[in-house]
Amino acid sequence: MSDTRQLLDRLRQLLVEKAYLKGDFILTSGKRSDHYFDCKRVTLDAEGLAVASELLVEKLRAAEIGAIGGLAIGADPIVAGVVALSWQLGYPVQGFIVRKEPKAHGTSKWIEGSIQRGARVAIVDDVVTSGGSIIKAINSARVEGLEPAIAYTIVDREEGGADNIEREGHLPFEPLVRYGELFS
Repeated sequence: MSDTRQLLDRLRQLLVEKAYLKGDFILTSGKRSDHYFDCKRVTLDAEGLAVASELLVEKLRAAEIGAIGGLAIGADPIVAGVVALSWQLGYPVQGFIVRKEPKAHGTSKWIEGSIQRGARVAIVDDVVTSGGSIIKAINSARVEGLEPAIAYTIVDREEGGADNIEREGHLPFEPLVRYGELFS
């Protein structure tokens, strides 16, 4: 395993170089912002996904959590990267994807993946502003009988999402990087 500090430093560099954009944006939360994190530019990049995944596998191992999932589409590459790398790092975890709506045919499930009911899981997303996507994933996971234990994100924009997740989702929340750490 690489040094955690080096991995975090590299993740911060990649976020600034590849994902941070200035302009006029409307966020998923509906808020307007003069900056935006297009984290898929990092999570769909070989090095970026490897770095973020290794940091998350370390967190899952420390928390003794054996599954990770989140709301499609922000969580999709992260979940896949963590699952694949976890095998190589000797702490294999399961992954799952939470649909934005339950499947309209077949099983009508919210969750894709072979996670057992009652499993203790982590919820992940690429960017948190209001926390709405993570809260939706937490609630959907609970409906499917999973036990969310913690929520993670690549970037916390530090706009109230952490408090919302802890208050409404009733979970601890840990970002890999906070917005204020990128430009200090």
